[in-house]
Amino acid sequence: MSKIAQREPVKAFVEQSPRIKHLTVSYEVKARGGHRTSLPSLNLAEIRQLALKDPRTMLNRSKISELKSQQDGPVTIGGWVETLRDQKRIQFIIIRDESGSVQVTYPRPSEEDSLADQVSALTHGSFVIVKGQLKHDERVKLGGIEILLEGLEVVSASLPDSPIAEDTSIDKRLDWRFIDFRRPELNLMMQVQTTIEQAWREHWLANDFVEIHSPKLMASPSESHAELFKLEYFEGHAYLAQSPQFYKQMAMSAGLNRVFEIGPVFRADPSFTSRHATEFVSIDMEMSWIDSHEDVMSFQEELMVKAITAVKQKHGERIKELYEIDIEIPSTPFPRIPLAEAHEIIEKRGYKVPRTDGDLDPEGERQISQYAKEELGHEFVFLTDYPKHIRPFYHMRHEDNDALTKSYDLIWKGTEITTGAQREHRIEVLEAQAKDKGLDPEGLEFYMDFFRYGVPPHGGFGMGLTRVVMLMLELPNIREASFLFRGPNRLQP
Repeated sequence: MSKIAQREPVKAFVEQSPRIKHLTVSYEVKARGGHRTSLPSLNLAEIRQLALKDPRTMLNRSKISELKSQQDGPVTIGGWVETLRDQKRIQFIIIRDESGSVQVTYPRPSEEDSLADQVSALTHGSFVIVKGQLKHDERVKLGGIEILLEGLEVVSASLPDSPIAEDTSIDKRLDWRFIDFRRPELNLMMQVQTTIEQAWREHWLANDFVEIHSPKLMASPSESHAELFKLEYFEGHAYLAQSPQFYKQMAMSAGLNRVFEIGPVFRADPSFTSRHATEFVSIDMEMSWIDSHEDVMSFQEELMVKAITAVKQKHGERIKELYEIDIEIPSTPFPRIPLAEAHEIIEKRGYKVPRTDGDLDPEGERQISQYAKEELGHEFVFLTDYPKHIRPFYHMRHEDNDALTKSYDLIWKGTEITTGAQREHRIEVLEAQAKDKGLDPEGLEFYMDFFRYGVPPHGGFGMGLTRVVMLMLELPNIREASFLFRGPNRLQP
């Protein structure tokens, strides 16, 4: 196509679109030092791209949370109808957006009025654009401001009856999660989650970590067959990854030194507890050139303090308002208690863990957490030195006691959130520990190859993001803390 043929559709497109015409003229003036020229090199796609970058192509909408700081005058907001009071002489609409809610007022004229009729026809949950006059008035209970309605556009009407209410069960609310999330506390929950992730990323990047994205389809089981989803994969089978552990360690062999990943993992565990899911976001970290698992614990302390501090600074007041929780920034170091000693403490408190493998059950975790809070003044506690028979084969064992591993669990508010350890990097020791666990070496060949070509001393941890959010906001179960929960009996929405 010739340049002349290209220019004709461009010219027509510009002439038909005042915004783009204005934009191209502005571009011409800027490009030529203030002198208008033609733009023969710009094609239609380029002009469209310029238009997309122009903020004037977006609705000039004020966030409701910003209104209090604005002066009285014309304003435009967009959100959904939370409440409508349609009275004889005056109409009140509560509009909510992602940042808050505001009262919109419209005095009914004595005669027939199309705007009043439009307000009367509104349904709960409809998305609207409201134009009017912002007015500060201390008598208004909702934030001391209101909008005097001048214009209303229904962007998307909602069915009149909502399928859920405040007292609806969690299972039904999960069925209608997109409506459930309009509650301000859930909106805040997602903001908190975002702030946590941002704080962690900033701390990792400040300490020379790199981010990886490991595959979630694996050719062979990573650690155990019991908790893996097996699926058809072309002519064979694949497994959904239950952890990026092997790939994190591959990164250590690759010389990446310090890595982190925030990504989904899958557990084929038919558990219906308050803290388990079949798919969740895992927070994983691995670092080389460590002396022991103590280095990993110390770094995780830093991460938790950074995240909690960021949440308190950014959302503390709002969390107190909606969740009635005062965020506490923990001191460091966190208490460390060997697992064997933890059992003794728990028994002295009147509870004997019924498990026979030496690990703690949920009540045991709650008991040791209460002890740490009451006696040590801390919401966090590291449990260390786990027996080898309840830890994976790749956890390094103590030099002076082969029965114990250089590993830990981090307990927060009565619930385990992390398992971490120093990894075994010596190939001959690693192979022996795998055999000791009864694992087939052939199924681990790709993993063992990492170590045959050299790996520095390293360690790391895995932590569930949703569980952290659940505990921070003291939610009753992990389903409440998930954007879209996945469990043994839930695959929708």
